[in-house]
Amino acid sequence: MTDAGVVDLDTVLRTLVGVLVLVALATTVLLLARAPSPWAPARAVLRGTAQLALISVVLSGVIRDPLWIAAALLVMFGVASVTASRRLGTLRDRFLPVALAMVAGVVGALGIVFATGAITFSPRYVLAIGGIVIGNAMTSATLSGRRFVELVDDRWDDVEGWLALGATARRSTADLVRRAIHAAMVPSTDQTRTTGLVTLPGAFVGAIFGGVSPVEAGRFQIVVLAAIIAAGAVVSTTLTHLLAPVRTRPLTGTAD
Repeated sequence: MTDAGVVDLDTVLRTLVGVLVLVALATTVLLLARAPSPWAPARAVLRGTAQLALISVVLSGVIRDPLWIAAALLVMFGVASVTASRRLGTLRDRFLPVALAMVAGVVGALGIVFATGAITFSPRYVLAIGGIVIGNAMTSATLSGRRFVELVDDRWDDVEGWLALGATARRSTADLVRRAIHAAMVPSTDQTRTTGLVTLPGAFVGAIFGGVSPVEAGRFQIVVLAAIIAAGAVVSTTLTHLLAPVRTRPLTGTAD
């Protein structure tokens, strides 16, 4: 990296080699294990590289324009909703509940962050925190929704038994909803409780590299982590609530 912030050719080549070796390692391990979709991680890295390159160029020109930032966040939200929906079944059946749950979680968490003044309401912070919260909300939707669908499929005899006894569709899956919510909250809870001991989160490290004091970077990071947990709780609870009334055994096929 040069002083002007331009990446030199040597750095680009070293980065390319490092990424290719890491992808090769992941793919080789998955192939040897005969895991499903062993090439999916490699395709994900390739796609992520192209998307980051594009968004880096775009954001360099719009990072201070509120309208463009709003457009960028809408695109992020749309892609996240589609991605999570496809993990739970067909896009047609799952998109609306996933999108509604993510709206509730993302808007609720970001609204609290900026309304309380925990983080200054400015275009760059809206973009930064918005992107982080949307990404984690997508993960929460995928984990909770997928776990719920799997539990309903695995314990369909129990669900049918409740329905046969006259229980409502929602009551017959109440225990499965609670299990799915708990499963979805484990990653963000563990990430938060081990911050500083196991990992140094990206927002914290990035803030320090950007010249912010460690104390201020820590304050920023804990707000981000709290927003992630809040959004995740709302997304998981809302989505499983919307999916809960089940009267037919769900299809468990998902996209790679």
